Amino acid sequence: MNIILLENIEKVGFKDEIITVKNGYGRNFLIPQGKAILATDSAVKVLEEKLRQQAKKEEKVIADANVTAETLKELDIKIKAKISSGTKLFGKITLAQFMSAIDGIEIDKSFVNIPSAKEIGKYEATIRLHRTVTVTVPFEVIAE
Repeated sequence: MNIILLENIEKVGFKDEIITVKNGYGRNFLIPQGKAILATDSAVKVLEEKLRQQAKKEEKVIADANVTAETLKELDIKIKAKISSGTKLFGKITLAQFMSAIDGIEIDKSFVNIPSAKEIGKYEATIRLHRTVTVTVPFEVIAE
């Protein structure tokens, strides 16, 4: 089932994006909740016209997202964690710990994907800043 998203939805997509979802998810959740509409021919034409009008505004948003991406790549992120034995962590690195490490940069945490870091070492987080801008941010987990 093809639908047009009316708002950003975590792990699904961004607003004004045409995506394919399972019939039950679209029919029973997204459409009744007002989060999406069916991607009919007329709805797609209306969306295309809307996106054409927003293209100029989008250029500035994309430029800002690229600046933020460059800033994130230059950061030297070190996250301190408790050690249980050897190099293994007591628990794992959470999204909240990662977000506090990049404090000062406005990012929607629902579009941040961190790996399951359970040992000391270097990892990479993936952040979607915009529909077209995705950045990979390296970070290191160190002993507290």
